[in-house]
Amino acid sequence: MGHVARLLEEAGVATVVVAVRAFERRLGAMSLPRVVLTPHLMGRPLGAPGDSARQRSTLLAALRLLERATEPGAVVAMPGAYRPLRP
Repeated sequence: MGHVARLLEEAGVATVVVAVRAFERRLGAMSLPRVVLTPHLMGRPLGAPGDSARQRSTLLAALRLLERATEPGAVVAMPGAYRPLRP
């Protein structure tokens, strides 16, 4: 995903990578322009299935970063821990 983001940025399309915190070091080495790190599990960077409130907050954080980032390498770490959706 990082390589695709870099190619899009080179073409003039702004990107935000949303990734789980477990990949923080690896993403840092890729020198991406904007990254939102989440406390979620691998494969669920937006949150638990069915947890629309958490998924929405993650997407809004990504959009805010896209809007406000002034320098390359902007990283936002979302607070909290992964929480499975309870019925």
